[in-house]
Amino acid sequence: MPGIVVVGAGIVGSSVAYHLAREGAPVTLLERGPAPGIGVTGDSFAWIGGFGGDWPGGAQDLRGYVLADYQRLEAELPQLVVRRTGSLAWTDTPAKATSDAHPGPGQLRIGRRDIATLEPNLLHPPDHALHIPSDAGIDPTELSGALVAAACAHGANVLYETAVTALQMTGGRIVGVQSSTGFHAASTVVLTAGAHVPRLCEPLLRGGLPLGVSPATLARVAAPPGLVKTIVATPDFEVREVRDGDLLLTVPQREGTAATAEQAARRALRLLQTAFRGGGQARLVGYRTADRPMPAHGPLIGYVVPNRSVYVAVMHSAVTLAPTAGRLVAEELTTGRPPRELRRCRPN
Repeated sequence: MPGIVVVGAGIVGSSVAYHLAREGAPVTLLERGPAPGIGVTGDSFAWIGGFGGDWPGGAQDLRGYVLADYQRLEAELPQLVVRRTGSLAWTDTPAKATSDAHPGPGQLRIGRRDIATLEPNLLHPPDHALHIPSDAGIDPTELSGALVAAACAHGANVLYETAVTALQMTGGRIVGVQSSTGFHAASTVVLTAGAHVPRLCEPLLRGGLPLGVSPATLARVAAPPGLVKTIVATPDFEVREVRDGDLLLTVPQREGTAATAEQAARRALRLLQTAFRGGGQARLVGYRTADRPMPAHGPLIGYVVPNRSVYVAVMHSAVTLAPTAGRLVAEELTTGRPPRELRRCRPN
């Protein structure tokens, strides 16, 4: 009997495949690239947070489980490294600063002295910042690889450099996928290929999926180890240390300018250099722009046809939500029972 085919080995597809295989489901994971987690996933800032932020739709229903699911994965995947540094965020927008004056659960509003303790190299600490001690960061490519390796250990089959070109329909039901390596039969096809999902779903849905894309540029920076201690979100950029001496830096694009990605990356680097003591030693290693899938109303997770032969799982922020989403998707596909946590995530 054909098993479940998962299309896309980014962070979401890797998590879905792992959790399905862990439950004993026959699963095949198809990835167009040569390894897991090297597409949009690999270009993620990968800031994990269980509290704070105005998350749309069903994302709010999933956020409360994120920290526990990451702790579970740490126990199940010994090679997983989660950098639990906490975060510091402040703004130059008065309305936002006013709202941050009343922090929610898991959040702290701290003053200049505490900010300087957490970030001793910060040259000009703000008067106040929002501190979330439980926030963390990961290497999303490493996590995707660990999830896929664990899925294989549980019996999953993984095919790389296999680009899925179309869904195969017989008698009104999807029976598998056509790909660059041939046909792959499936009882259910799970589409986790991010921005490519609407194209694959187009023959099935008249109105399509409410899914857009948002380009984002991320720079990698070499710097003195420990230059940045926490996840720092300033009005101009966000930065965190992935490992000793290796920083990730968001690259904002100014509205109304025609600056190239390189120009914007170098501007962000200059801002970083002037914000931290010792920042002058930081140098740009590289930068990339990726099209992040951005569902208009929150995560899209669920069946897209009545006969349950096609299931989608697309979300932002995928790195934060993937462990929870993967667990819930596997629960639904293996038991047939719809998890209540997904009730506001349905694509229909």
